[in-house]
Amino acid sequence: MKLKSLALLTIASTLTSLSFAQGSGGGGFHIGAKAGANIFKIDGTSMKDEFNFGYNVGAFAEIKFNKEWGIQPEVMWNQTNYRTGEHFSDIYNTEGGVNNFKGKLNYLSIPVLLSYSPAKIISFQLGPQFGVLLNQDKSLVKNGEDAFKKGDFSALGGVQLNLGGLKVGGRYVIGLNNINDIDDKEKWKNQGFQVYIGARFL
Repeated sequence: MKLKSLALLTIASTLTSLSFAQGSGGGGFHIGAKAGANIFKIDGTSMKDEFNFGYNVGAFAEIKFNKEWGIQPEVMWNQTNYRTGEHFSDIYNTEGGVNNFKGKLNYLSIPVLLSYSPAKIISFQLGPQFGVLLNQDKSLVKNGEDAFKKGDFSALGGVQLNLGGLKVGGRYVIGLNNINDIDDKEKWKNQGFQVYIGARFL
């Protein structure tokens, strides 16, 4: 419920900011598309401590308040690949946990980033990201039940190069909530790097 409230607040804030940008001098509004790679892992004692490649693709908007400040809301499809550790079944033996299991999580993510551009070519970005789990592997535990919570809330920070209409960037993502839906034995959190390239078409 808290995550849903945060998502609604994020959307409302974005719409308010868009109206402000359109009505203020020195602002601007642009949209574009982007794609790239996720280099993620799931933190947790029972998870393999390794980063795995996944993908991200989606759309973004630039809402400029003035030459330096603005926000960049996005709607993204994000993939997290993970592997369970050698002792996963020891921790989750009653659920029939599987060791060395390779799985993936696909999220619909909505980041809203505050953007600061000290120069036209570069932007520093920071903000929250709300994610809705679209699907997960059902074989992580042998009873076939869901192992991951449906919502993920993260903090993002990174740098973006603005090469005319071309965007090239990198971010670090830190999960803030526990996505383990099996029990409370340990916390699982998404964590990792994102790199991307995008193009502004409006």
